[in-house]
Amino acid sequence: MKLASLRGPGRDGTLVVVRRDGAVFTPAPAEFPTMQAALDRWDESEPRLRDLASRLERGEIPGEPLDPQKLAPPLPRAYEWVDGSAYINHIILVRKARGAEPPETLRTDPLVYQGGSSVLLGPREDIVLHDARWGLDFEAEICVILGDVPLGTKKEDAHRHVRLLCLANDVTLRNLVPGELAKGFGFFQSKPATAFSPFAVTPDELGASFRDGRVHLKLVSTYNGALIGDPEAGPEMHFSFFDLVEHITKTRAFGAGTILGSGTVSNVDRARGISCLAERRMIETIDEGAPKTPFMKPGDTIAIEMRGEDGLDIFGRIEQKVVSP
Repeated sequence: MKLASLRGPGRDGTLVVVRRDGAVFTPAPAEFPTMQAALDRWDESEPRLRDLASRLERGEIPGEPLDPQKLAPPLPRAYEWVDGSAYINHIILVRKARGAEPPETLRTDPLVYQGGSSVLLGPREDIVLHDARWGLDFEAEICVILGDVPLGTKKEDAHRHVRLLCLANDVTLRNLVPGELAKGFGFFQSKPATAFSPFAVTPDELGASFRDGRVHLKLVSTYNGALIGDPEAGPEMHFSFFDLVEHITKTRAFGAGTILGSGTVSNVDRARGISCLAERRMIETIDEGAPKTPFMKPGDTIAIEMRGEDGLDIFGRIEQKVVSP
């Protein structure tokens, strides 16, 4: 099942059910006007939404043409946006880039931060760069959207709480990161609004590609019209989404409508490219002594997408352009 949120009439948008090819949609039942309303009553909404999706797929009900420009993020505002860093290769490279050593618990204790969730970007919204000196970077990620998750949830039970999956561009201002982390209190100004894919899908839409809490497909990033990375998202995700759920619920519960990110998808094999510019800059530093690739500037574009084994575009395409204020 594929879901999306149209912009308006209120801040939380209007929930719609989308055909698998992403071309047409039908409104969700009136009882579930928004994605959050559906998540809050998932036991009731899920079968109703699935029935609509099946009827739409079979052509039993009419569908309206879908314009991605009119889409908000699947969750226009979320109760929480928690981002992990589950790919060891990415951690090592970006730490080297800022002259920091990886933590001693690199392989045993996940890294997570809590981002801003009241203002999220839709899949076609521009990235406004207020100061080029901040070092704008994209980060291509996979996310899960959770239902209610109790405190102390174990990874063996985490799958029960995964409602949907989507993609994200976790925008980062790289040159603000070192100063913030030096304070010992984490990211804040260096993490502006995150953008999300047009569609959020139920795990069964990925079939066997979603297993062991990982998505075993390529995440494709196109920068300024050219392929810049297509890493395999599954094998090198050291901490699965189920591991991350266990980690974040150690001391507190989470409400339905929490988004949990994988962190930047990254492979050791350089042939798979990169999912953020910081990695390319670090590789250039290792090979040539200094970075050559600049950070993003007005006019630059980034697109992020993922296709299934059947070639179908699963989540729709994030397409963003960097603009001046």
